[in-house]
Amino acid sequence: MPRQRPELRGRRRERDALDRLLRDIRAGQSRVLVLRGEAGAGKTALLDYLTGNARSGRVAWAAGVEPETEIAYSALQQLIAPLLGHLGELPEPQREALSTAFGLSAGAPPEALMVGLAVLGLLAEAAANEPLVCVVDDVQWLDRMSEVILTFVARRLDAESVALVFAARSPGDEQLLGGLPELRVEGLAEADARALLDQVLPGPVDDRVRDRIVAETRGNPLALLELPRGLTPAELAFGFGGQSPGPLAGRVEEGFLRRVARLPISTRTLLLAAAVEPVGDVPLLWRAAQRLGVAPDAAAAAEAEGLVELGARVRFRHPLVRSAVWRSASPEELRAVHAALAEVTDPEADPDRRAWHRAHATVGTDDEVAAELESSAERALARGGRSAAASFLERAAELTADPKGRAARALAAARARFAAGAPAAASALLAAASLGPLDPLQQAGVERLGAQVAFAVDPGRAAGSSLLAAARRLEGLDVAAARETYLEALGAALAGGGDPRPAALAARRVPGLPLLDALVAWTLDGYDVAAPLLREALESPGPLWLAVPAALEVWDEAARDSLTSGVVESARSTGALGALPAALTFRAGALLDAGRFADAASLIDELDALGLATGLPVDPSAALALAALRGREEAALDLIDAAIRDASGRDASGRDVSGQDASGRDASGRDASGRDASGLGASGRHGGRRVGVALLAKAVLCNGLGRYPAAIGASRAAVERGDLGVTGAALLEMVEAAAHGGDPEAAAWARERLASRAAAAGTDWALGARALADALASSAGQSAGGTDDSGPIDAQYLLAIRLFGGGRLGLPLARAWLLYGEWLRRAGRRGDARDQLRAAHEAFSAMGAEGLAERAGRELAATGEAVRKKVLGDRDELTPQESQIARHAVAGRTNAEIGAVLFLSPRTVEWHLRKVFTKLGISSRRELAAALRDQ
Repeated sequence: MPRQRPELRGRRRERDALDRLLRDIRAGQSRVLVLRGEAGAGKTALLDYLTGNARSGRVAWAAGVEPETEIAYSALQQLIAPLLGHLGELPEPQREALSTAFGLSAGAPPEALMVGLAVLGLLAEAAANEPLVCVVDDVQWLDRMSEVILTFVARRLDAESVALVFAARSPGDEQLLGGLPELRVEGLAEADARALLDQVLPGPVDDRVRDRIVAETRGNPLALLELPRGLTPAELAFGFGGQSPGPLAGRVEEGFLRRVARLPISTRTLLLAAAVEPVGDVPLLWRAAQRLGVAPDAAAAAEAEGLVELGARVRFRHPLVRSAVWRSASPEELRAVHAALAEVTDPEADPDRRAWHRAHATVGTDDEVAAELESSAERALARGGRSAAASFLERAAELTADPKGRAARALAAARARFAAGAPAAASALLAAASLGPLDPLQQAGVERLGAQVAFAVDPGRAAGSSLLAAARRLEGLDVAAARETYLEALGAALAGGGDPRPAALAARRVPGLPLLDALVAWTLDGYDVAAPLLREALESPGPLWLAVPAALEVWDEAARDSLTSGVVESARSTGALGALPAALTFRAGALLDAGRFADAASLIDELDALGLATGLPVDPSAALALAALRGREEAALDLIDAAIRDASGRDASGRDVSGQDASGRDASGRDASGRDASGLGASGRHGGRRVGVALLAKAVLCNGLGRYPAAIGASRAAVERGDLGVTGAALLEMVEAAAHGGDPEAAAWARERLASRAAAAGTDWALGARALADALASSAGQSAGGTDDSGPIDAQYLLAIRLFGGGRLGLPLARAWLLYGEWLRRAGRRGDARDQLRAAHEAFSAMGAEGLAERAGRELAATGEAVRKKVLGDRDELTPQESQIARHAVAGRTNAEIGAVLFLSPRTVEWHLRKVFTKLGISSRRELAAALRDQ
């Protein structure tokens, strides 16, 4: 019979926390908790306490198992399998993603985000009628995909009546589940530790000896129970009888090793099979034992010793028992057990585990087993398990006899590791692949992947050179791949601040990719030649991170709108985790120019939520632009300065590359000697495009606040960098800042350059910007003592307003109204000025462009009109998340669609909508739009 588990002693603090968690989920809230402590601290016992007290709810359980760390979704399937009866209640894309991930049906490889949304929805549906408690033990041994999905779900649970509780070992695994609520599980209090120790001491011992044992174990329950076991009173007289003072977990494992070593050989063999078999399948274990010649009664000694329980599933006393059993086995014994498990594993129902066991039973090379592993890798990729596929391929390469085949599989494993987000592991596999005989195309593939790995690790200027070398090698082997690699190399230089000319010169030899050809012309031939090519390339664009800046470069608002809206919808519907951050960033920028600040803010919040949920880095560009346009000076400058520091740091002289002084608040663009204060020089582009974007944001902020010298400095620094998609907008900001800041020469300089670019671009947005720049520069010249003829200036302002008004350019239109109104007021035409300034003030107020609204309000008041400040109503009572959900509901999205957009379960969306209705005093969605408008 198995030993009974000892009573849970003490732990009042921990039990109270778990009791509160249960009360919360019974009240309709979701809770997440990570129990973190050293091996043997009692985490599993606390999980048992939790599940034992979840009497009014449902319990799902899973545990990481070390042999399963390379099997995709293995832990997640343990947890979710009992809940799959609710699969049909999920939206079709989520249902298909989860079915494919679990191998229940064939389909396109699912993205992790879509699988995560499916698991979130499944938990919510399972908890619809009764609370659900999910426990996940031994997090340190979760497979990578299960870790990613469960971390995502943990960060998005809200109002589903679900508890998700993890047990994670420390020290050493603190990075797992980072940022989630934690409960540290320490050693027992001294009195409880003494009482527990007394249960296992073989006889009376000196109080001082007992105190020493308690102190040495730091109250660790497992150590208190296990370390004294088997020691005589004489051995205990000196604490633990001269044992090594190594790490406590290691000493406990040594104790288990001694106990395992005393067992009969047949029992040790059975324990080893149980340790290697990962899912605790008792019938399969007995079939393997029969193959190994082990009789059923062999289990009795291990159960009597309290090392294992054989019930419905195999359960070890502690994970350290499993590792001790492994350590006690010889390589030959391990191979024999793997071979037996492979023989009894169904090749149809579980081919991947069978192949994995066969691989570990093999000595030397075996092409048949390697082929099985390769097939397992293909199945893993089809389920979205890139990390698992890489492990299968890596082992397949080791078992491949032919050097050429071994190198090819190592290269495939490297590609899978890179796709799984493990560039360091990919680099090591590339080194192994390079040792084998590779044909020229494979060698070029190694170089290209190596360059992509280098760019992923360090996207700075140095990465572009290795991409360029790989592209050159591919030219004579695979022209299409060469073009794509040249685009990557050129894009890396443009994004990272390197010199793009070498890549552009080389890429000119292999024309045929429209965006690449256009960027080559932009780099080498100048704007006039490149502009029509860029516009043409946008009809069949390439990667979004290059296509959107290209659209901005030629002021093509329609192309940007089409690109960004299409990619966002596609990424959401497919769960394309890699594409979504850039899509949200660029779409938010398009919405800002349209004057739709609330919608842009919603996407920025969504982007932040995605970063928190997945750990992906978040591009700050959209948040910078929104902060600058809102005009909250200190907060915006803090964001801008942080973005510049993160992107580029400081130059060799110690100056900040933003062109700001030490305070970062009032640089004029030139230092005392007249030199460029950006620290960049004409050709310097340190830090890449993000620095240019941040400088542009600073210019917008300072123009909105009337800080014109600082706006001149920031915009000039941005112009001199020449970043793709930034220069044109920076020139217009510079014209405005110089015209208002009393620098007509700078205004004329910027106007001239902007006019040339606008003529080449030819879009309404470009021509409107040119008309506005002409009006501003002319008015600056007029103020400086030039002609008093205001007719042309009037016409240029009106032309800009007409051109901006024809598209989705609400923000440029409102700024044109403001600038025209300011000029009219200074010209003494107060009545005409009121019309323009009133329109600008109302537009900026509605957008939430607070700094620009205040500037328009001041000008409007100077015409003699009373300005009413915007009064915020009850909408302030809505939280940001409630406001987002309300806006999506007004747009006609269902709860499931809103949940997919905001990474929430549909039931959480429903709960938040009920709160919104209560706050707004309405009872249905039909009333929602009017209620929001009334506020």
